Amino acid sequence: MIFDYNSTRPKLILAEYGRNVQNMVDYICSLSDREERNRLAQVVIDMMGVLNPHLRDVSDFKHKLWDHLYIISDFKIDVDSPYPIPTKENIHHKPETIKYPNHNIRFKHYGHTVEQMISKAVNIPNGDAKQKMAVSIANFMKMAYLTWNKDSVTDDQILLDLRTLSRGELDLPADTVLTKLDFKTPPPGSRVKSAGSNQQQQNKPQNSYNNKRGHSNNNNNNNNRRPSNSNNNNNRVKKNYK
Repeated sequence: MIFDYNSTRPKLILAEYGRNVQNMVDYICSLSDREERNRLAQVVIDMMGVLNPHLRDVSDFKHKLWDHLYIISDFKIDVDSPYPIPTKENIHHKPETIKYPNHNIRFKHYGHTVEQMISKAVNIPNGDAKQKMAVSIANFMKMAYLTWNKDSVTDDQILLDLRTLSRGELDLPADTVLTKLDFKTPPPGSRVKSAGSNQQQQNKPQNSYNNKRGHSNNNNNNNNRRPSNSNNNNNRVKKNYK
């Protein structure tokens, strides 16, 4: 007995349409009558639209279905299409190779962006603006350096690297104080409670204590009132008896 498994069948070109559509397209390719091929191709196009209704939201819905018909037939089907017939080169074109940026970065921990900012700052004619730009770049360099080394990053080292990268054009005073950055990441699994939740937790015992105290005070007040009511009733009975 011979079993028909998917592993022994030809590979589906567009699996979202299923095996039956693939077999129908192969059958259309085997027909010799062109009119019959055109009629059956239209039937298959309508069926493909029913099987994938989400394509109706795409612009040129019918155009996309006809392109899929040619792709399923491996571009072998010969029918009259209302749209330009696609080719295998246009559908399966090889993408262009993207050039990898090769920059000779002197200090890798600062990155290429810092070098670009320094080149822009060097060309600033205004002295005050140039000085402010140099301070901003130095602060950014310190932040970038701290992502790699959180122990031994000093302002003197940052100022020296800035002077080196700018070839002496950006020379900040030695007493320049850069922005102090402190990166403290909480350990994994720890939860930081908000002040509101802490305040609610602190108020819970006090509120429960006040509720209990108020309940006991109400009971005491009720107990104190009971004898007075009984005395009034006794006085009324005595008056009636007299």
